[in-house]
Amino acid sequence: MTAAEPVLVLISVDPRSSHRAFEALRIGVGIVAGENDVTFVLADGAVHLLDGDTDELVDGDDIAKFRATLKTMGVPIHVEASAVPQGDADWNVERNPVVTVSQDEIAELARAARRALVF
Repeated sequence: MTAAEPVLVLISVDPRSSHRAFEALRIGVGIVAGENDVTFVLADGAVHLLDGDTDELVDGDDIAKFRATLKTMGVPIHVEASAVPQGDADWNVERNPVVTVSQDEIAELARAARRALVF
């Protein structure tokens, strides 16, 4: 494997009920800051990391700061298409770059990664 292969940060834990979602985001941003390519994937309840109203999220204020950091760095967030909230005008209101992916595409991203962090 080469250094060009990204590190995968796959988050599926729901930030409305667990601090682990934020911790995964924080760790991933730290890896990006170390000048590594990182692929962020939000699956299942983790898609709520992009909720505009952070009052319902554990570590909500911190989540908003780290989302802004990723946006500033131009890092896209891959989101499981079937988990995206439909008709929720409050979802991704900050317009973080999002790439919707299927479960098969998530599996392919995992195979292509040199390392994976799964939360």
